[in-house]
Amino acid sequence: MARESEKSQKTTSPSQKRMLMEFFYLQYDTLIISLNILDFKIKRVLVDPGTGFNLTSVITQGEILFPTYVEGVTKTTMFEVVDGDMGYNVILGRSWIHEMKVVPSTYHQLLNFPTPEGIKKIKGDQLVAREMNAVTVYSSKGKETSK
Repeated sequence: MARESEKSQKTTSPSQKRMLMEFFYLQYDTLIISLNILDFKIKRVLVDPGTGFNLTSVITQGEILFPTYVEGVTKTTMFEVVDGDMGYNVILGRSWIHEMKVVPSTYHQLLNFPTPEGIKKIKGDQLVAREMNAVTVYSSKGKETSK
């Protein structure tokens, strides 16, 4: 009888294990979307509900007002201008989230917000988030790999 239960247990291949790990760690990705500013579609936009980006460590060059357009809703948004490569083209913080009445979910990689036509949703761009958060790992053999 013990042999039958051992046979009925399935082994998990390395690729299946990797897929399971990716599935279970989806909630750790940052929430990155695309949005229209003026007449341009801007990619690599970080939605930061207040736990990630720290503006106190960055010297700003000034402020600028731009209209943002998302799913039928246009809001004029104040942006801090910084000089440097931060990886993101735009960071939307709590003021934009509150102004738009957005309910962000990094766990679900989703933004929900009200519009005149009802509740709209924007899915996060998880592939971009993964690419931006890729960590370079050196294997024990000295080869460089990206995870």
